[in-house]
Amino acid sequence: MSSPSKRREMDVMKLMMSDYKVEMVNDGMSEFYVEFHGPRDSPYQEGTWKVRVELPDNYPYKSPSIGFVNRIFHPNVDEMSGSVCLDVINQTWSPMFDLINVFEVFLPQLLLYPNPTDPLNGEAAALMMRDKDHYEQKVKEYCERYAKAEDVGSRSEESSDEEVSDQDYISSEEEMAGHADP
Repeated sequence: MSSPSKRREMDVMKLMMSDYKVEMVNDGMSEFYVEFHGPRDSPYQEGTWKVRVELPDNYPYKSPSIGFVNRIFHPNVDEMSGSVCLDVINQTWSPMFDLINVFEVFLPQLLLYPNPTDPLNGEAAALMMRDKDHYEQKVKEYCERYAKAEDVGSRSEESSDEEVSDQDYISSEEEMAGHADP
């Protein structure tokens, strides 16, 4: 087994053994979802997001691909695709960083200190610069509407049939087979 493979497995296992809920997409360790909670003392603090992580073959020498699955109102996150504009992930990544850094430092810092001068969401950036109070209110509205625990599959019994991914379908089948309704 090559060193990048061992490092990938070690980093994924470390993330799984932490306080984060990790949902693997398939048998490999290259694609998974992480349940991420907004940082305290921020307009995002009531939010819970499902973050998609894809590890390239040459991870940790190449950065992971990170994206929010459920919607978030933020200058540096594309509202529709969930893509994240974050220098430390996109340009200055180092093999010294690991997945725990992404979820304990990089993403919380991104939400706490948005950069409206380098936006992926122009509307969020303009609103933040023009009217910070209104911006924070809109962030909270998005958290209320799109970033509740049930939006990341924590309460899959409330999932609609129209928007069920392969992962939700598998976990729903397992729940139906394993638990009787109260």
